[in-house]
Amino acid sequence: MFSKILIANRGEIAVRIIKTARKMGIQTVLVHSDADTGSKAWEMADETIHIGPSPAAQSYLIQDRIVEAVRQSGAEAVHPGFGFLSENPVFARRLEAEGITFIGPNPYAIEAMGDKITSKKFAAEAGVSTVPGYMGLIESPDHAVHIAAEIGYPVMIKASAGGGGKGIRVAHSETDMAEGFAAVKAEALTAFGDDRVFLEKFIVNPRHIEIQVLGDKHGNIVSLFDRECSIQRRNQKVIEEAPSPLLDDATRKLMGDQAIALARAVNYDSAGTVEFVAGQDRSFYFLEMNTRLQVEHPVTELITGVDLVEQMIRSAAGETMAFGQDDLKINGWAIESRIYAEDPYRGFLPSIGRLVRYETAEEGEHESPIGPYTVRNDSGVREGDEISMFYDPMISKLCAWAPTRAGAVEGMARALEDTHLQGVGHNVPFLAAVMDQDRFKSGALSTSYIVDEFPDGFHGIPAGPLQKDVMVACAVAMNEILAEQSGDPSDRTDWIVLIDRLPIGASVSYDDDEALTIELVGEDRALRLSDIDWRPGQAQFRGVLDDAPFTAEVKRIADGFDIRSRASKSRVRVLSPHVAELFARLPEKVAADTSKLIQSPMPGLVVSIAVTPGQSVKTGETVAIIEAMKMQNIMKAERDGVVKMVGAQAGDPVAADDVLVEFE
Repeated sequence: MFSKILIANRGEIAVRIIKTARKMGIQTVLVHSDADTGSKAWEMADETIHIGPSPAAQSYLIQDRIVEAVRQSGAEAVHPGFGFLSENPVFARRLEAEGITFIGPNPYAIEAMGDKITSKKFAAEAGVSTVPGYMGLIESPDHAVHIAAEIGYPVMIKASAGGGGKGIRVAHSETDMAEGFAAVKAEALTAFGDDRVFLEKFIVNPRHIEIQVLGDKHGNIVSLFDRECSIQRRNQKVIEEAPSPLLDDATRKLMGDQAIALARAVNYDSAGTVEFVAGQDRSFYFLEMNTRLQVEHPVTELITGVDLVEQMIRSAAGETMAFGQDDLKINGWAIESRIYAEDPYRGFLPSIGRLVRYETAEEGEHESPIGPYTVRNDSGVREGDEISMFYDPMISKLCAWAPTRAGAVEGMARALEDTHLQGVGHNVPFLAAVMDQDRFKSGALSTSYIVDEFPDGFHGIPAGPLQKDVMVACAVAMNEILAEQSGDPSDRTDWIVLIDRLPIGASVSYDDDEALTIELVGEDRALRLSDIDWRPGQAQFRGVLDDAPFTAEVKRIADGFDIRSRASKSRVRVLSPHVAELFARLPEKVAADTSKLIQSPMPGLVVSIAVTPGQSVKTGETVAIIEAMKMQNIMKAERDGVVKMVGAQAGDPVAADDVLVEFE
């Protein structure tokens, strides 16, 4: 076994590798860029070596610097994590030539599976179900349009060297194909240095299901079952779970057998993932093989009890796998929510800045109204850390395990309630909304889930009965606590609670156990709030409402409170009946009209402005392209109009909400 390994990565995956290495008694060396100096992983590693400026192309992607760091530190092996050099066969071969062990599969397997075109042909030869498509060289947009017509729309345009959801478009027409082909080639060249693309039939209402495989250097290969990764936005996974609610035992075994057959064909000898696109009828087709550890590997670890990072290290060291297929069983259900620094209210666009507050669910065992659940949180940042524009905006991977899927869903909902972030936009309210949806609870998933359920984007969820009860209870309790603290309790028992502008009558008293009892006027019922955990200044209010524990995010404002309960956020005021009557007469504030503006949705760099003052523009025409986080965002006109003013030009850096184009 190795005594020292080097981690050629950053963020939460570097932290994850360090934790397993510590458990195995292995010393760790972390390479880092300028932006990652002082990071959580930097703090945890036994040694650190600086390898360059913040952009990955000037640090984490430079092989010479990684190899030099290995020599300098005396490490015997390199774990590449995911992304960066993790699926680069040239890097794996170079380490091999230098006498350094690559903690991952053999270079031949990486090369065979890493190229999406080659891997499709390879899979077909191995007897794996494949999607109809065109894997050859596509010479021009016209050639792409011709091929797409033969395959039949809709067609997926994908970068051959792609990964991480980048370099993918779906074309539904010739116009889509011509525009999408150019965009994918540009993204592919920027992100991967390889602008080749291929086309394949897009399966309508598909699901994304993958099989985790694990091999050693002695020919042993097993399947660690399946994961469902259908909840995606911009082709990047957001919520994953294991196992998939779609599969029955027969389909699960068939998919596992095909994944093993493909892995065996390339002598696969590490952790890897065979991805499939599946129809709702349980038909499935090979998508690609990722020859690395997956972001979503924790859910597989939670249902199998296998530490995949440990197994990768043991395989790289030449050890024989200590278990076989018959030793592996699915235990319970696990769900992972990717918490990103991105704003779901603005189309999930990245949000950068300092993580001013970061509170999350305590790891370990908990109880919910429907049973026990376990929380795991893989994070690479701490409160006070900067979410950098140079890398993926992930904050953490929050996981919940329970004996049943329903228990895991409820556990995840509670864990998200217990998560509080300030300083950057984040997707916790969106994740909470999904957990509360009947469709998600039923398991009726597809890769179009977000578009189906939030066709006009995510704008929060109106408070339902449960959220209203939580908001009333929190507001009344905080009002009581603040009055007592100020030494000026009103002794009033009758209040009007306004949720936004909806009035709810509330009569307040305390029972024999000093629990707060709130009689809801006109509803013939009462709320009982106990175990209150809140004091002025705290951003989270915890309590037990009618025997069910909850957490709400709260903020005191001039005339009340802003309260978020799961995906619902409202302004809540506790007023006397007379003041509530006066308040009802006040006019509502009207939002500013931005209908004539095209604004930058995020901080980024202007790639191009496609219009000039005086130009007539039709609905749907491309107006500007903004690049951030290696992604190109095409901005289109939402109505016909004439351009009055252009506020930026190619090469300009812009902030969120900067006006790019104004119409007359």
